[in-house]
Amino acid sequence: MISVLEAHAIIMSSTNVASRTETVSLAGLPGRVVAEDIFAEFPMPRFTNAAMDGFAVMHDDIAGSSASRPARLPVVQEIPAGKQSTERLEPGTCAQIMTGAPLPNGADTVVPFEDTSGFGRQEVEFFKASKPGANIRRAGEEVARGELIVPKGTRATPAETGLLAAFGLPAIAAFRRPRVSILTVGDELRLPGEPAGPLAIYNSNLPLLEACALAAGAEVVEALQLPDDPAGIMEATRRSLETCDLLVTAGGISSGQYDFMHETLTALDVVEKFWKVAQKPGKPLYFGSAPSGALVFSLPGNPVSALACFIEYALPCLARMQGCEPPPKLQVCLEEPFPADMKRHRFLFGRLRSESGRLLCSLSPKTESHMLTTARGANCIVESAPAPAPLPAGSMVTCNPLPWAGYC
Repeated sequence: MISVLEAHAIIMSSTNVASRTETVSLAGLPGRVVAEDIFAEFPMPRFTNAAMDGFAVMHDDIAGSSASRPARLPVVQEIPAGKQSTERLEPGTCAQIMTGAPLPNGADTVVPFEDTSGFGRQEVEFFKASKPGANIRRAGEEVARGELIVPKGTRATPAETGLLAAFGLPAIAAFRRPRVSILTVGDELRLPGEPAGPLAIYNSNLPLLEACALAAGAEVVEALQLPDDPAGIMEATRRSLETCDLLVTAGGISSGQYDFMHETLTALDVVEKFWKVAQKPGKPLYFGSAPSGALVFSLPGNPVSALACFIEYALPCLARMQGCEPPPKLQVCLEEPFPADMKRHRFLFGRLRSESGRLLCSLSPKTESHMLTTARGANCIVESAPAPAPLPAGSMVTCNPLPWAGYC
């Protein structure tokens, strides 16, 4: 049995950093990892333009204007967005201009129409003097030509999608999504929606792990429920290892009479990197590599154990397969005692929040590995190395925010 730190080191040393890429359209980009540095091919804004609807002026012509003594200027041109001014603005004149329209040569200030007598007049009164240079977006003030706008390794969000669109890019190179196969094992399991007798258990692990893999940016190529049949488990596992980058199984990895997964993986020449970790929950965790190059996580069957192990170990592995690293864990203050284990690293779901500049965490009230309600409402996993006694409230502990949950 190895430690949590040893398990992480083995997994990271066994996981190849992403190299295969594909072209992805903007519509399919959110959640994907950008495979190249992307630089601005032009400045943003591309040209100096008006930040508000109003009038382009020379500031000297409106300086000192007020409601009681308005400046009056003739309107000599109208400039809508998308149209270039062809005339230089001369002293003592103004141009009606719309938001985003290029500023005419000679103008140095835009006065909002709300501070004037308004549109539709040949001569405009200015009731307030804007500051010199007000309401103007200067060319390149946001992004200079050649500036890095999206670094390689960024997991794209709608913000990156919009930014790339603003620079006219319809598609970019992204790392290929890891192909994940998921197998769950157990005669007693029934899929949601199937009839279930009084001794049956609905299979929560299959949709749970599929959702986790999708949230991690992976492509789930197979998700199967298998009975406790050695031949069937062997065939399904063999087939999965030929088509996936990562195989995740749940159930059948302990040492019981009906636990066939370990012997199946051995028979298929999967190289065992480790089996069993000094942790709670998830002691029977298995990790290995197949001749095909696929990596294998075999998780315990209890849903909380499976979920905690996937978050702690499979998520960082999937991140590296996609060319990025998971967010760092946080050091936070316990709001209540933490029931540390004397011999094993302990993981508990919890609730992380920020108060007065400090990060605080509380623990989910249910802690048993079969109680999936412990994860409901949680936004983090709180952990502690082995300790001889519970950690008191006020202790600093390590906290791993769940990637799909925020905190406030």
